[in-house]
Amino acid sequence: MRTIKGPGIFLAQFAGDKPPFDTLDNICRWAAGLGYKGVQIPTWVGSLIDLEKAATSKTYADEIKGTVNSHGLEIAELSTHLQGQLVAVHPAYDAQMDGFAPASVHNNPKARQEWAVQQLKWGAAASKNLGLKAHATFSGALAWPYLYPFPQRPAGLVEEAFDELARRWTPILDEFDRNGVDVCYEIHPSEDLHDGITYEMFLERVHNHPRANLLYDPSHFVLQQLNYLDYIDFYHERIRMFHVKDAEFNPTGKQGVYSGFQSWVNRAGRFRSLGDGQVDFAGIFSKLSQYGFDGWAVLEWECAIKSAEQGAEEGAPFIQSHIIRVTEKAFDDFAAAGTDKAANRKMLGLS
Repeated sequence: MRTIKGPGIFLAQFAGDKPPFDTLDNICRWAAGLGYKGVQIPTWVGSLIDLEKAATSKTYADEIKGTVNSHGLEIAELSTHLQGQLVAVHPAYDAQMDGFAPASVHNNPKARQEWAVQQLKWGAAASKNLGLKAHATFSGALAWPYLYPFPQRPAGLVEEAFDELARRWTPILDEFDRNGVDVCYEIHPSEDLHDGITYEMFLERVHNHPRANLLYDPSHFVLQQLNYLDYIDFYHERIRMFHVKDAEFNPTGKQGVYSGFQSWVNRAGRFRSLGDGQVDFAGIFSKLSQYGFDGWAVLEWECAIKSAEQGAEEGAPFIQSHIIRVTEKAFDDFAAAGTDKAANRKMLGLS
């Protein structure tokens, strides 16, 4: 067993144009002051990192790393969630997804996808330059609009969507492999990879690619009513990253999983700050420790009620209190009899 690293914090929900959230130096100073030990950097936030430069210049990557280290922090991982989403976009979402990309590729799905693929490849090289072994992203989605099986889906529709998703991702996975970095898909509604079965469908099509791994976030499973502890038992060998995010699901006689198109605060299923929801983090940290997960426990703050600042302040001690310093000996070692093979055979009546 190995001890989980942390607490870390994902900077995406905090980055902005006002101090202390406006520069990498300022936001790292702020995070360190709250007790965090690592930062996960969203690569689409230009005020925090220039992804292309980090991929093509080891000197610049060292400068980024130096800025983070100067505050007693480490870079946990880089994230290309928004760019990964654009690797595969169903036409129904074109207008919405253009906002994730630069204006130069708006209204041009082919150019937008090519831009996203290049971003992912830079993400691989940048991660290598920074000495990182795992990278966070989304899979994108072609089949998501057909999630509900009515009207009846034509035969082969979902299979073709996953075949195409695998075709698009295989060269990207190969690029990450060349750089020695794992791709960690956040299993997430609105992505074609949104639960264990869909991940397996994808994994089969990329021939169990060694770099096609997982970012574990239990909050999305609470909202889907999926057993998030069993999930660890099934997929622990592929879990390389961990978002510590809380959620709650409170169905009523009026709404359930689909939440009736309500706002976040009025949904039956909604994200909460750590400790305010229903996630069994003691169980999660125990299972991950049991299976030897030694990556970062990273706060992803999303809450419909509590402020981001309060969520961040409470998040570091919450995570720290759940990290298990794993034992190096068995609790009953004191009672060991020190027997040998001959003695064991005698005890069994085999002498």
